[in-house]
Amino acid sequence: MKYRISRIQVVMVAGAITALPLFSLNAVAQIAVSSNDGKVVLNNGTVSVPANPVDDTVTIINLGVSPPKIIAEFKAPSSVAGPPQNVAVAPDESFALVASSMKLDPADPKKQVPDNRVSVIDLKAKPPAVIATLESGLGANGMAINKAGTLALVANRHEGTVSIFTIAGNKLTAAGKIDFGDPKSSPSAVAFTPDGKTALVTRDGDHRISVLSVDGSKVTDTKRVMTGGFRPYAVEVSPKGDIAVVDNQGANAGDIMPVNVIDLSGKAPRIVSTVDVGQYIEDLAFSDDGKYLAVIPQNGSNLAPSHPFYKDNGLLVVFSVKGTTLTKVAEVNIGKWPQGVAWSHDGKTLLAQSMVDNALAVVSFNGKSLKVTGQLKVTGGPDGIRTAGH
Repeated sequence: MKYRISRIQVVMVAGAITALPLFSLNAVAQIAVSSNDGKVVLNNGTVSVPANPVDDTVTIINLGVSPPKIIAEFKAPSSVAGPPQNVAVAPDESFALVASSMKLDPADPKKQVPDNRVSVIDLKAKPPAVIATLESGLGANGMAINKAGTLALVANRHEGTVSIFTIAGNKLTAAGKIDFGDPKSSPSAVAFTPDGKTALVTRDGDHRISVLSVDGSKVTDTKRVMTGGFRPYAVEVSPKGDIAVVDNQGANAGDIMPVNVIDLSGKAPRIVSTVDVGQYIEDLAFSDDGKYLAVIPQNGSNLAPSHPFYKDNGLLVVFSVKGTTLTKVAEVNIGKWPQGVAWSHDGKTLLAQSMVDNALAVVSFNGKSLKVTGQLKVTGGPDGIRTAGH
């Protein structure tokens, strides 16, 4: 069944801001936005709804100070189902978007059903708050905003589509969909090239990466696809615009999975190399200068303890980037069932999410080694994170 949802519903969030120390956003050097899923827990390697779920939340973090500080936290729908790229921050940090791919089933609160909501968050408000809720498509998840701040794309995992939204200020307007013709293709994440003329979409249901052409607000499917791994998941384009990277999840059986490197400098994007990283790769992110790539393998920490490849920690791995070559620089243990990762502008601090810990690890990087230096606790399990330009 095909869905053609173009109507926008605007609703106000009833939840009050959590009592947290507030900092002036005017003084913030960099904003990181973490979405947090309160509906699920991990028990013996199985994701389930707890007896008493808490509200999903969004946490606004000042990543421009050391140590990073939480600015605000408030209720907004989110979900751990899908890549931890269900957050997008406008280039000027004026607003953010958070998508929710799953929600509790109204008919049976012990189960989940696909969601289609995208929250628009005013980051300039004091305190920051959700100002509108958009309807995307079923399984709304990975999203991206172009560098000009005029267009947003949302991958709809349970619908086989990508929603298109035009942007004026902090107001988004539905402008159609790309339909891949198969709901089971499971489009999961989206990334624009810096010039805004191309977008890459991972499809973890049929193991493909689609190439979209962008001309203003007109987005078309070129029908060109790349195939490089099993279940391509998160995707990010280098700030330099010369390469993109895609991680692969595999079958969650303990196998080591690769990151694919896509050359964007030729006549058409194509996969040119791979690098082995770890079990069940969840997320990746370039540093702002494009010199480093951070990767999050779950490392078996999401498996049952009886599994032969279970580990009691996730990993944060950093690679140096030279052209299409990735070279491992350092790795550090982080919390169980890790999700997203984000860099500070200066490349000296990273935030790495852990669903089990209900926290983000604060990690320092000196170009040679990584060290966990602190932790930011949040309400619910942190499931997605982004900063402006990523």
